[in-house]
Amino acid sequence: MASTSTSASSAIKLDIPLHIKYIQNLDKRQDLAYHLTSHLRLNGIYWGLTASHIMGQPYALDREGVIEYVLSCWDDEAGTFGPHPNHDGHILSTLSGIQIMLMQDAIDRVDVESVTKFLLDRISPDGSVSGDSWGEIDTRFTYILLSSLSLLGKLDQIPTEKREQIVQYISRCRNFDGGFGRVPGAESHSGQVWVCTAALSILGRQDLIDIPLLGAWLSERQLPNGGLNGRPEKLEDVCYSWWCLASISILGKLHWINKDKLIGFILGAQDLDDGGIADRPGDWVDVFHTLFGVAGLSLLGYPGLEDIDPVYCMPAKLIDKLGLKKPYATLPRMVSYP
Repeated sequence: MASTSTSASSAIKLDIPLHIKYIQNLDKRQDLAYHLTSHLRLNGIYWGLTASHIMGQPYALDREGVIEYVLSCWDDEAGTFGPHPNHDGHILSTLSGIQIMLMQDAIDRVDVESVTKFLLDRISPDGSVSGDSWGEIDTRFTYILLSSLSLLGKLDQIPTEKREQIVQYISRCRNFDGGFGRVPGAESHSGQVWVCTAALSILGRQDLIDIPLLGAWLSERQLPNGGLNGRPEKLEDVCYSWWCLASISILGKLHWINKDKLIGFILGAQDLDDGGIADRPGDWVDVFHTLFGVAGLSLLGYPGLEDIDPVYCMPAKLIDKLGLKKPYATLPRMVSYP
C-alpha cells in the first residue's frame, strides 16, 4: 500500500530504483487481478515502459520480449492491435501498440498502412470517432486517432473536409466553463479536457480554446492537500496530476498550480516498501497511477526525471526526434528537492 504519511511528504523523495523494480515485477505477479485485467495489458505495458523512460531507465524491460508481445496482439480481421492476444482490435490498444513500438525503435515491424486504414475508417460523418466497428464514440477516441496518425506520419491522410468535421465536433463538446466533455452536452472532465486540448494542439487549432477560462477551471481542480481532482466536488487523484497538469502545460499556465503542494501529494502516494504509486496516500498502487504520478512530477520539474511531452505523453526527446513538438510550458528542472 502507498505511504499514509502526508504530513512528512515534503521530506520524501521519489524512489526511482524501487519503482523500476515494481514495474519489472508486474508480469511476474500472475495473480487473479493480473488475469482479470488482460483487456488492459497492452495499455499496461505502455504505462510501465513510459514511466521507465521518464525515470531514466529506457531499457528496464526486455526489448525483444516486449516487441514480440505487441506483435502477438495483432488482430488480422481488424488490421490493428488488440489489448491482448486473441482480443479484438480497438483504437485504445492501437495507440498503445504504436507508442510502444516507437519507444522500442521497432515501428518498421508494424503494418502501418493497415493501421492507418483502421484509423481512418473510425471517422464518422459528423466528425466523431468510434473505438471500433461497433460504433462507440468518445472524445478520447478522437485524440487517439489524431495522436496515432501523427506518430505514424499519416496525419495528412485525413481529408480536409473530415479534418474540419473533427475540429467542429470537438468544438461542440466544449462547455460554458471552458472545459470539454465525452460527447456534446456531457459535463466537463479533466480527462476529456486533456484529450480535446491535446487534439486541438495536434491540429494547430488552439484558437478554439478559451485559455483564461479553461486555465482557471483547471487550476481550481487543486484541493487544499495539493492533489487535483477531475471535476468539482470530487476527490483528489494522482492521475489528475497528468490530465490537469498536461492540459495546463499546453495552455502555458503551469504557474497557476501550487507546485510544491502537488509534489508533496504525489510523493505521499508512493509505496516505499514494494514500489509503485497509488491514486492517493493509503491506497493500493498500480502501474497506471505510477506512470501519471511520475509524469506529473516530470512536468513540475522534479529532479532526476526526463522530460515528458504533454501533448503525446511520451518522452519529449522522442517527440522532438519525430518533429512533432508543439508549444507548451515547462518548469525548470530542479537540481534537488526540496
